[in-house]
Amino acid sequence: MTLHFIIAIVVIRYLQKRLQTKIELPEWDRKLKLGMTASITMLVVSAVLPQFKGLYIWIGQAFCFTLVYLILYQPAFKVAKQAAISIIPLIIATFFRDLAKLVNDSFYESWKNYFDVAIFFSFIWLIALLIISNKQTKALEKEKEKARAKEKEYEITEKIKMQLEIQVAERTASLTLQKEELEKTINELKSTQTQLVHAEKMASLGELTAGIAHEIQNPLNFVNNFSELNTELIDELEQELAKGNHSEAISIAKDIRENEQKINHHGKRADGIVKGMLQHSRSSSGQKEPTDINALADEYLRLAYHGLRAKDKSFNATMKTDFDENIGMMNIITQDIGRVILNLITNAFYTVGEKKKTGLTDYEPTVRVSTKKMKGRIEIKVADNGNGIPEKVLDKIFQPFFTTKPTGQGTGLGLSLSYDIIKSHGGELNVKTKEGEGSEFIITLIG
Repeated sequence: MTLHFIIAIVVIRYLQKRLQTKIELPEWDRKLKLGMTASITMLVVSAVLPQFKGLYIWIGQAFCFTLVYLILYQPAFKVAKQAAISIIPLIIATFFRDLAKLVNDSFYESWKNYFDVAIFFSFIWLIALLIISNKQTKALEKEKEKARAKEKEYEITEKIKMQLEIQVAERTASLTLQKEELEKTINELKSTQTQLVHAEKMASLGELTAGIAHEIQNPLNFVNNFSELNTELIDELEQELAKGNHSEAISIAKDIRENEQKINHHGKRADGIVKGMLQHSRSSSGQKEPTDINALADEYLRLAYHGLRAKDKSFNATMKTDFDENIGMMNIITQDIGRVILNLITNAFYTVGEKKKTGLTDYEPTVRVSTKKMKGRIEIKVADNGNGIPEKVLDKIFQPFFTTKPTGQGTGLGLSLSYDIIKSHGGELNVKTKEGEGSEFIITLIG
């Protein structure tokens, strides 16, 4: 008679655990707890007051059938349907056993063994199904855990996604602003670079100006001197003609003709110097033209030297040249290559001048310019016996704005522009140096 209450207690506990009623079904959890309390109470009462066993049987049966009904027909309990299937045989077996016991003791005694066997196998059935159900419950719990983990992972992913979208939006806005600022900075740098390149060109033009003034003065002196001499010869010619001395007049006329040829020669020389200056000062046309490399190097060597002499009368240096006469004319952008040669020569004069100022005895400042034709290329070398380039800065000398000169004496663009010009011609600009002994810059042009 107490078996039904035990069954009810076991089933209620199973439902609580199987359905996680405390978390998932809190309202039903309260009802199941109430049923658990009632079942335990009736179990104790049936043990204390056994004389009401008939009543206990029907109350226990009512408890069990109510639980079976809830499991089968209540939507919230449908997932535990297997519990109803497992408990029904035991309830039916105990119901008929108790009913037979109440109705007829002799009938019960004769069928007792059968009832016990039925109840035994019902117990086996209940235990087997509950074990199976328990395993399924654990499997379902794992599935639920996985589902909850996936859901949590999804929520975290969505949260991270939203945060990333916000960050991307913020970064995009920031990058847009940075891009605008960068474009503005680039435009300012381009403008500054243009100004600095112009300043470098004007600086090299300044180096030339004094040299050009010296160079142009010589042919102008010749022109002036021979012009004055021709004026005197013309007076003599008139006098000789007036005397009728034709042979002397012819001799004087011959001298005048020779003087005029010299005037013409030195006039053209002055014209060439002026054209060279104008060619250097104007922007590069970008057009290659046949150029005498030897003449170009020799001209800029003399102009650079006299330019430095004009600024510093104490400056002096030995100039040496070694030009390969087999080079001939070479197709180059004359203004650009001229600027490179001038820059290298000016730097060479500067470094030997600085070394001379240190007061070394028996030191003779020397700058050597040479050309050489080899297979498929031409080399132009500018060498000096100055202080050389320190090893620690050797890899920086072709970088823009790098200079070893004191502030205000160099833009730091000369070698950088020279390097770019030679590269644009498909050539190379290299340097050999030994600290304390001098440097040699080597221009290699293909042609």
